[in-house]
Amino acid sequence: MNYRSEAMSLEGFVQQLASNILPHGYWFYVTGRVPLGKNPQAIDEKLTTKYGITISRQQRARRKLAGLANLHYLRIGSLWVLLATRGEHRFFAEEAEAIRDVRKVPLQVGGYSLTVRQGGFLKRLPGEPKQTPDSKRRVRVQIAREKYRDLKSYFLELSTRRAVEEMAREFFGVPFEPYAPIRRQLLNILRLVNAKRQEAGLAKVPPTVLRYRRRIVKPFEQQTDRQADAA
Repeated sequence: MNYRSEAMSLEGFVQQLASNILPHGYWFYVTGRVPLGKNPQAIDEKLTTKYGITISRQQRARRKLAGLANLHYLRIGSLWVLLATRGEHRFFAEEAEAIRDVRKVPLQVGGYSLTVRQGGFLKRLPGEPKQTPDSKRRVRVQIAREKYRDLKSYFLELSTRRAVEEMAREFFGVPFEPYAPIRRQLLNILRLVNAKRQEAGLAKVPPTVLRYRRRIVKPFEQQTDRQADAA
């Protein structure tokens, strides 16, 4: 079985985790680095073989029914992550000291922070008297706390020194895909920027300067400029 594990871009790495791995209960994780001078593909082979990761969907389903854990492995550059579902597996004994639960400790990479949280409320349908609590756990992709603070400080410093057009270019160039929580973070920064600009008698920066749709990429393929434009 051809098990693909090397993400070709940070966007693809985060997308694969957020859309195809974490939503399926792979909440227990360990991260590591390929040692300097080691062949990354050799590390991929070693870990996927050691933990029996390259199995079919049918085998994963049978293991789940038997109360056994399944694992996924993903790498970008020298950073790799092993993720497991609940159940019995040698992974939990051999990696015990390093295992983290993504519901409690966010998985951070490249300035992104991924966690799994209880949902808030479902979208209210016409005629419903009130919103219904969301009972499912949802993947949240945010800008990591320290990176967010740096970004906020940067924009507040520029807020009264740049024209609207220049601020628009700065906001549009923020290097994070606009997952819903990230959109809220950037809208908060924009609100603070506009508060300062209003105090200084400057024109506000419109919310249209933000990207609201994220690019869908192919995680295991090199992203060309043409693919990026089409995505």
